Formats: sequence, structure tokens, C-alpha cells
Amino acid sequence: MNFKPLLIAAIGACVGVVALETFYRYGAPAGGVSQTELHKIIRNYIVANPEVLQEAMAEFEKRQTVADAEKARETINRNSSLIFNSPRQVVAGNKQGDVSLVEFFDYNCPYCKQAMADLNALEGSDDKLRIVYKEFPVLGPGSVEAAQVAVAIRMQDPSGEKYLAYRKALLSSRGQADKARALAVARDVGVDMARLETDLASDEVKATLEENFKLAEQLGLNGTPSYVIGSEVAVGAIGLATLREKIRVARCSATATC
Repeated sequence: MNFKPLLIAAIGACVGVVALETFYRYGAPAGGVSQTELHKIIRNYIVANPEVLQEAMAEFEKRQTVADAEKARETINRNSSLIFNSPRQVVAGNKQGDVSLVEFFDYNCPYCKQAMADLNALEGSDDKLRIVYKEFPVLGPGSVEAAQVAVAIRMQDPSGEKYLAYRKALLSSRGQADKARALAVARDVGVDMARLETDLASDEVKATLEENFKLAEQLGLNGTPSYVIGSEVAVGAIGLATLREKIRVARCSATATC
């Protein structure tokens, strides 16, 4: 975390407090005190009351969290059709589910490999959950190649079954994903390899990844896995319990029955 803006905010808060104290102590506006004296007062106040910095940082983080959540809601609202219903995505679980969980993932992300077990558990235990998968290859050329193969598989399999089989197999495999490994997995799940090679060169593959990256940028996603759950964004492998809680909150918000 970058603490520089937090520190600036904290010091600003301290300056405000000190300025008020100066006003009352000297019976004159703070501007009547020399700069050297004011700096000394500020320094002495901070040294004597270091907890003020911590309090200011905590308040700044609280406000920033609220602002980030509001920004995320606005972005999701503005891009809801592409986030939840793009023709360039694969949907698992209940396709008419009452809550959608969208995962942005990378085939070379170790945390995505761990998160796959969480999503499998959710799909198996929540028959009203709709899960959307979006490739977000941020970990190098091998990740991009694996994502390109995934998109090409999706293009020839509208049911999504082969795509989901490919996704599971590649995320479950050891070692780095790249084009050679991706093609081997595609062959194992029964993909038409001749068509795959043709589709890999198509504009649709490029357009799909560009769409995903643009959405990720607008949502402020900076890593994988990242999720959109209802009107909330969550970044990182947050675990099964947290995912379930966020789904519960999203469901309550949508139905107003909780």
C-alpha cells in the first residue's frame, strides 16, 4: 500500500489542529506566528501526540474505502451489459441465477488456481449462483497465449463445456501455461484443432481480450483473481467464506428480503 497520500492527509490534519491551538494560545491568527515557530509547534505537537497520525490515517482509509466502493458501483452500473452479459464470455452455474459472480483470472496465477476450488464449491452449493469467467492475462506472454487458446475454444463451443473443461485442466496443471501446454490441454478436451488454429488468428480473440482489459482498467483491477459480485468489486483470493458473504449481501440487495 502507498502510504504517502495517507501521511500527507495525516500531517494536514495535524497542521489544522495545531493552527487552532496556536490561534487560542496566542490570541491571534496562526498567520501572526513566524514560520519557524509554527513549524516547531507542529513538530512538537506530532512528537507529543503521535497517535494523531494513526487516527488520521485510519480516517483517510475509511473515507477512501467508501469512495472506492461508490466509484466501483458507478462503473459496474455504467458497464453492466459487458460485465455480466457480454457475448464474449462463458457462464457457469445457473445461467438464470439471481446473483452473478464475475471472475477475472490468469492461467498462470497461483491464487487463481487456489480460487478455482472456492468457485467449484460455490457452484456445487449455491444453485442460484451465476458465474462468469473472463480471461485477464497479466502475468506475461504465456498467460496471453493460454487466454487466446481459451477464447478460440469458446468460439467453437457455444455450450461452454469444452471451455470449462479446458479451464479446469489448465488451472489444475503444474508448471507455466503457454501456447504449447494450452494446445495440449485443448487437444485432450476434444477441441477441433484445425479450427482452433484458424480461430486463434481471428479478430475475435483480440477483441475479447481487449474488452476484458478495458473493463478491468475501468474497474480498477490490478491483479488476479479479481471479482465483481453484484455491485461490489473484490481483488485477490479472498477465500470461500468471504465470497459467500459477498454473495449473500448481493442477494439481499437485489431482493430486499434480508
